[in-house]
Amino acid sequence: MSNGVSTSNDKNIVDKSRSHRNKPVSKAVRVTRERLQSSHSASGAFDRDVLVMYINAVLQGASIMPLFVIIVAALGVYFTENTQIFLWALLTLTAHATNVFLARRARKHEMTTARARKWRRALLLGQFMIGCCWAVFAVQDCATCEPSSFVLYKGATLLIALSLTAMSNFMLTPSVLVAFVPVIVGIGIKAALSREILEISLTAILTTTVLFFNYISDRLFQSNLKILAYQAEKDDLIAELEVAKSMSDEARRRAEEANLAKSRFLASMSHELRTPLNAILGFSEVMSAEVMGPLNNPTYKEYTSDIHRSGQHLLDLINEILDLSRIEAGKYELSEEAISLLDISEECIGMVQLRARSKNISITQQFEAELPSVWADEKSMRQVILNLLSNAVKFTPQSGEIHMKVGWTAGGGQYVSIKDNGPGIPEDEIPVVLSAFGQGSIAIKSAEQGTGLGLPIVQAILAKHDGQFILKSKLREGTEVIAILPARRVLQTVPAVEDTQAVSRRRRSFA
Repeated sequence: MSNGVSTSNDKNIVDKSRSHRNKPVSKAVRVTRERLQSSHSASGAFDRDVLVMYINAVLQGASIMPLFVIIVAALGVYFTENTQIFLWALLTLTAHATNVFLARRARKHEMTTARARKWRRALLLGQFMIGCCWAVFAVQDCATCEPSSFVLYKGATLLIALSLTAMSNFMLTPSVLVAFVPVIVGIGIKAALSREILEISLTAILTTTVLFFNYISDRLFQSNLKILAYQAEKDDLIAELEVAKSMSDEARRRAEEANLAKSRFLASMSHELRTPLNAILGFSEVMSAEVMGPLNNPTYKEYTSDIHRSGQHLLDLINEILDLSRIEAGKYELSEEAISLLDISEECIGMVQLRARSKNISITQQFEAELPSVWADEKSMRQVILNLLSNAVKFTPQSGEIHMKVGWTAGGGQYVSIKDNGPGIPEDEIPVVLSAFGQGSIAIKSAEQGTGLGLPIVQAILAKHDGQFILKSKLREGTEVIAILPARRVLQTVPAVEDTQAVSRRRRSFA
């Protein structure tokens, strides 16, 4: 509800000064949001997660690099007819096996932040060993080969090795530079010594490609960091939502238990209080009527009237509390029968007519003729209409007007509408008025204050009938209340069902 109006069932006035109580909640939400946005911004917060992902990738793709090295060695022997290349392949496979062994050892240990840094350095050292092996391959010569073909063979091999390294090791930065700096240094020195255009071109191409793949690996690494950050934020939010949900469920459970205990207590106390009240009302009536003899002091007679009036007011209050507590406790049973809303409405008008005349209030009627009966509790529906009419009379000023309608709804149900030209209710106070013990500011200023239970009881009774209650009001224009019963409670006249056997015999006779 807007404007900070409290709608608590335990409040009976409109409090527009409680919006500041939302500030601690807003502050807590803001602090939580800032923590979620800033807690995972640094890449160091994910050192452990990144390293675990890298180790899993190394172990899953452990067979790719050995297979590539074997193919390169076989092609080298085929082109160069030099079997010494198998020694390079053995050295490279040994370095790769060492790197895989390190990854397996790292996965077996509990990965803390400190250990993650240690294992990261060890795995980078393993990549450096593999890079040295590729440097040995890069500086090899072939005296029997055509120079351009051999340089093309070496260049293609190194580029493929670079792409494999970049794709499998981008989660371990800067593994691309660590692995291929030795290669660039080796072919750079060789190109400087030989001054051959092919070696120089190969050095330039490989250097440019290494820088490019290092840039791509870094971008992929940053993207994965963002994904991990989003995942961590999502996990934090889910955890907080779970905690909030459990707290909300617990609070709702306690509130339901407290509400049920309150309803049982009120029901019990209402019964206990009505017994002495009946005695007070009875004896005050006897004294006021002077059944046992005249009261010599007129003040005493006035006191007896005050006692009776106050006792009656208290009894009405207890009855309303009892009705509401029985409804909330689920013990309000309906005694349903066929009733006429027209008859009940006329009876209720007669009951409030005397009070309306004392304020010079006119009650006009607009009843639809020949409305069928409805299936409802007569006592409950009379209480609904009487409460609504009493409220209208209470808040309508002197010489005011009340217009009452009874008729059909668009959906085939029946409704009772009561409209007055009283002071009306501010829009932001309507939820307060509809709550238990709730009273708007106009009701509080009125000389005829009530308990604030009439409208909640009306809503509860209509809900028990599967009906609906609507309140429309505008300040300084008046209020309209509508009680609606659904179409399935309207009793329509249906034709008698004929005997099926008689119908069959009639059809055979006509045939």
